[in-house]
Amino acid sequence: MVSDTRVRRIALFDLDGTVTRRDTLMPYLLGFCLRAPVRLLRLLIALPGALLHYAFKGRERGELKQTLITAALAGTTRAEIARWNDKFVPHLVRTGMYAQGLKQVAGHRARGDYLVLMSASPDLYVPAIARALGFNETICTAVRWDGMVLNGELLTPNRRGEEKLQCVLGLRKRHADVPITAYANSASDLPHLGACEHPYLVNGDPDAVREAARVGIQIGWPLEI
Repeated sequence: MVSDTRVRRIALFDLDGTVTRRDTLMPYLLGFCLRAPVRLLRLLIALPGALLHYAFKGRERGELKQTLITAALAGTTRAEIARWNDKFVPHLVRTGMYAQGLKQVAGHRARGDYLVLMSASPDLYVPAIARALGFNETICTAVRWDGMVLNGELLTPNRRGEEKLQCVLGLRKRHADVPITAYANSASDLPHLGACEHPYLVNGDPDAVREAARVGIQIGWPLEI
């Protein structure tokens, strides 16, 4: 496929732990459920079993995510999710972001780069965060709707690890020969970082930092964009 000639550079950002200070899914689910006690009870009942299955029976993270989303949100309407996003996203942007992450996004935007937010978190709210921060495109885990009512099952693979690498390869097919600067924080992000021209591991734990250094990925935010 021929690249869009307007795209000269791509800036690819992970979300949780890279731009945001922590994971976003559980705060999103818990915040919604606090407004609906029956849903909170469903989530709290589902949580221990889901975690035990994940820890001891080898369940994939996507299955864990699906279980928690379904317990907390199945049966909600698009309007209810939109209203919760109108509260959750502005609060997250005000209080839950790394200042350096926001600065880096703004710098790439000012330079005219094509901004892509890629996250394993669900499309219930990641696109709303992307719009709030001025991103051009969102790649994230899709969740099933039955018309206007949320089902909660995952429609796509969980966008994590090797799946993120496949997403980067797909991005390259659409934008051939366009250099990618990528930022992420986890050891599971190293495969897709390694497929980009200018990869940076930021906010990483010691194990992720050691592995990134071993494979030649730069550590920390760049001094200049």
